[in-house]
Amino acid sequence: MGTIAAGYFGAIEAGGTKFVCAVGDQDGKILVEERFPTTDPATTISHLVACLRRQSVEIGPLAAIGLGSFGPIELRRDARQYGSILKTPKPGWTGTDVTGPLVRAFSCPIGFDTDVNAAALAEHRWGAAQDVEDLVYLTVGTGIGGGAIAAGKPIHGLMHPEVGHMYPRRHASDAGFAGVCPFHGDCLEGLASGPAIIARCGKSLDQLDAGDPQWEIEADYLGQLCAQLVLTISPRRIVLGGGVMNQLQLFPLIRRRLQLWLGGYIDREEVLACVDDYIVPPRLGAQAGILGALALAFDAAARI
Repeated sequence: MGTIAAGYFGAIEAGGTKFVCAVGDQDGKILVEERFPTTDPATTISHLVACLRRQSVEIGPLAAIGLGSFGPIELRRDARQYGSILKTPKPGWTGTDVTGPLVRAFSCPIGFDTDVNAAALAEHRWGAAQDVEDLVYLTVGTGIGGGAIAAGKPIHGLMHPEVGHMYPRRHASDAGFAGVCPFHGDCLEGLASGPAIIARCGKSLDQLDAGDPQWEIEADYLGQLCAQLVLTISPRRIVLGGGVMNQLQLFPLIRRRLQLWLGGYIDREEVLACVDDYIVPPRLGAQAGILGALALAFDAAARI
């Protein structure tokens, strides 16, 4: 990434539960930040525009705005629905134009990507993956999503990676659980997200004893996901964030299941030795999303 022009940049983390609206500077420092719940689209976006206007008056005019959004979203600039949320489990949000109101309200470039691609960018530039050009950032919480960076840039294509909706092999102790994904039932999000854990056993992981079988079930599904990513995207690092991954004791369990599912096929020391710096927690913690949105704003300004 080249030198960032001096100025102020808007940053928006649009999540299914909450929005975070902030202004940062060219050094990657968040100067002001506000959080508010995600309700219906009209109310939430109106609140967003008013918040960013108020912040820009307080801090200074914005050189660009970055928006990292829950999805799926339309990223093809030549598509009629560019800047919109597509078919989403979030009630009422399918088809919502999230960039249009920003374009109309602010005369500056808008950077737009998934919330997980944004978090991946942030961890690449300032966090746990600064020393690699190819990485995956996974969030495991209310849902499961993944952002992928290849040669320093987010992966886009037909749309964007939706790794949380791949199908794993069912764990032997989990055969009777239908899953909670409204689209697929027992995809990874349906089996290993925070709501899936609660639906299966009535408690979240942090409420369970260390010997409870739910720990091994969760680690197995996430180990399978990491193995599939190693085989398909070939990242040099996998960063695992989100509320479920706040339980740090999951990491060694996932590393072992990654090895099991790869079966010795990948002849790389990072995987074979199950080293601690291949599958890692995010260094930026809960700030990865909003800092990723700031990175999107930097990139949008650089395209002028």
